[in-house]
Amino acid sequence: MTRGFASRQIGIFAAASLMLNAAPALAGPPYLSDDPEPTDTGHWEIYNFATAQGGAGGLQGETGLDLNYGGAKDLQLTAVIPFGFENGSDDLGEGLRGGPGNIELAVKYKFLHQSDGSWLPAVSLFPRIFIPVVDRFGISRVNLFLPLWAEKDFGPWSLFGGGGYQINPGLDQRDFWQGGLALTRSFGPRLSLGGEVFGQTANTQLGGGYTALNLGATYRLTKHWSLLTSAGPAWEQGGSHGEVVYLSLKADY
Repeated sequence: MTRGFASRQIGIFAAASLMLNAAPALAGPPYLSDDPEPTDTGHWEIYNFATAQGGAGGLQGETGLDLNYGGAKDLQLTAVIPFGFENGSDDLGEGLRGGPGNIELAVKYKFLHQSDGSWLPAVSLFPRIFIPVVDRFGISRVNLFLPLWAEKDFGPWSLFGGGGYQINPGLDQRDFWQGGLALTRSFGPRLSLGGEVFGQTANTQLGGGYTALNLGATYRLTKHWSLLTSAGPAWEQGGSHGEVVYLSLKADY
């Protein structure tokens, strides 16, 4: 299940009771399913993130920066710069190793807007290119992910999701589909809880797909800083499973 930052966040699932005068629900990270809302024009959203996946083969993950800028109305420019790491036993021996991960470049464009009194959702295209730096902590060839994301808000509730097709060339690799659906609810202006189920088909010739279901939350610390976290299990085809943890300190400017 090793891919770029967006594919390692993996899932959220949480239940919440109704509250009066809640703020609008939040979407996007720490969820694997993205939302169609671009960063506000002229503003930045910067995620200082770390994510790790543990299982029978050891621990692996990455840390880095997820940079998002509102370049124009309904248009977001994104760059992810990660550093990968792993701790396990293989042909190189035992211990902790690290190196550059896949650089990601993306453009989000919202072409459909939702409105009150209508069931029409907001919809965006968010093509993403993955550029390999070191094979050990990423892919060996350039990848292209072509997703479509949609969202509909109902007061403090937000339902969003979608997915797409990833072109994944290389020896023993295969193209694959991925997608998910998330439901979140805000509790006042600071706290948001949500739930997500996410799945992916096999991305290698001998591998299998997986399904993920996690727990997570977003909490606004100050006007410009928020804490995002998620954790939970992911099941691969064939019965194996692992646990995934995601943590991010987000800056809004």
